[in-house]
Amino acid sequence: MTAERPPLLIASGNAHKVDEFRRMFAEVDAFPYRVVSARELGFEAPEVDEDGASFEDNACKKAEVWASQSALAVLADDSGLEVDALEGAPGVYSARYAGEGATDAQNRAKLLSALEGIAEEERSARFRCVLVLVDPRQNTRLVVDGRCEGRIALAERGQGGFGYDPLFLPQGEEQTFAEIDASQKDQLSHRGRALRGLIRRLCEG
Repeated sequence: MTAERPPLLIASGNAHKVDEFRRMFAEVDAFPYRVVSARELGFEAPEVDEDGASFEDNACKKAEVWASQSALAVLADDSGLEVDALEGAPGVYSARYAGEGATDAQNRAKLLSALEGIAEEERSARFRCVLVLVDPRQNTRLVVDGRCEGRIALAERGQGGFGYDPLFLPQGEEQTFAEIDASQKDQLSHRGRALRGLIRRLCEG
């Protein structure tokens, strides 16, 4: 009988993120972990103040805190949207761009307002994702960065996805992340690219 793979705790309460991780890792036979969420384990997620100056700072902090309190391998990410016309904003503040506790819709509304009057060809942007995997049993830490270049649409389009997806047009595409299916998004997205990089590091050495 094959031994059960050790758990990999996803340091997020965002069910969409957990589902994306689970879906992509499930496609890799050699992936050495099985994805679990805090909710599945009954683990009380620690409060982590994401006050870092970069995505990597925040992801490392989350991974270390969750790993120390759970004694499990932990995968944390920090991701966000960088808009060139806004000098990289919202950046590390993407999830709270319209203020603490802001909804996705409020964040998108603020972004559209900030870009009012700027032509679509001047709305270049990128999604970035930094993944950090900390495994206290192996005393290891892996850091991977994924990016997806594109631009911000003039108005929201599509019903899928979450966050800024209805506004983001990936490079070379005419549909937003909210208009394409999940498998296509996995191939194009910043998180998908970071995950594939992590998988290569774990499975290929």
